[in-house]
Amino acid sequence: MAHACQESNLPHFSAKAVARLLEDCHRDANDQLRQSAIFSRAETLVLESAAQCKVHAGCLVDVVDVETAIQARLFRHNYPDCCLQEAIADGDILIETSEERIGQINGLVQIDLGDHCFGAPVRITAHTYAGESGVLNIEREVGLSGPIHDKGVFILQSYLSALFASIAPLALNASIVFEQEYSGIEGDSASCAELFALISALSGIPIKQGIAVTGAVNQYGEILPIGGINEKIEGYFSVCKTAGLDGSQGVLIPQRNQHNLMLPHDVIEAVAQGLFHVYTAQHIAEGIELIMGYPAGITAETNLHEIINYSHESILGYAQRTLRAYRHACQQIERPKSEHKRFVRRAEK
Repeated sequence: MAHACQESNLPHFSAKAVARLLEDCHRDANDQLRQSAIFSRAETLVLESAAQCKVHAGCLVDVVDVETAIQARLFRHNYPDCCLQEAIADGDILIETSEERIGQINGLVQIDLGDHCFGAPVRITAHTYAGESGVLNIEREVGLSGPIHDKGVFILQSYLSALFASIAPLALNASIVFEQEYSGIEGDSASCAELFALISALSGIPIKQGIAVTGAVNQYGEILPIGGINEKIEGYFSVCKTAGLDGSQGVLIPQRNQHNLMLPHDVIEAVAQGLFHVYTAQHIAEGIELIMGYPAGITAETNLHEIINYSHESILGYAQRTLRAYRHACQQIERPKSEHKRFVRRAEK
């Protein structure tokens, strides 16, 4: 930074201004321990901050000048972000930040436009009913999902089957969809939210709409780290701030993403005041209990192969009873069919 200022004959930076610029380098790298090695971007910010300092004829570039330069860079690129936030605020895109709903959850997505990345919430809904077709990914059926997203849905379907192995094969038809999403979905960072929506639909227990969820899930129920964590949190925070922060809103992220958190100061301040929350989880069970408010019925150490019946008052216990009812309904349909076939064969003889 000193070299850039000397070469271009610019005012030098104060200690706080240097710290703010370094913080932006960490944010660019999405890591608390690493900085971005794209030095041209840092040098550009040095030049823009110095220009802000010259406007008020300052002797040293202060932290306010760096902050102003960062905001000016943001305003040059964030028009699509602003349009999306306005659409949500106007009710054109349906996002709830309060109340509780069955089979409905706010997932978090990242939109990358090259010069600008931003996050936004998206409503994910799920329906379940008796049948034998399994989980239907509507995005995949209409060609709006990529292979990584499809892989995530197959993994959550495998884990769902493992949860209820005592009722295998599952007599289940289910559908999952990203509401009001028309440009396509890629990545597996919503598979955790999709699984929660499915379990809510099965159990009949509602999900707190104030808590948005991001994270991938593996076949053992572990929540895996994902990318774009800061942009996703910031995007949902902006929606909640516009709607009105009431202390119940927050995000649930993978615990393994903690070292990636480089959040803007307004989000940090809201968290410190208890108006917004950033929750972390390592396993699906922790997330279920947080967003539904009931015991999950399992822990991270639970061996699913040893489970026959979940606790009656747990989320998975309610879901298990629903799946057994589905199995019974399917068997009732299959029995008349088999009896009709026997009658036809007897008549033919």
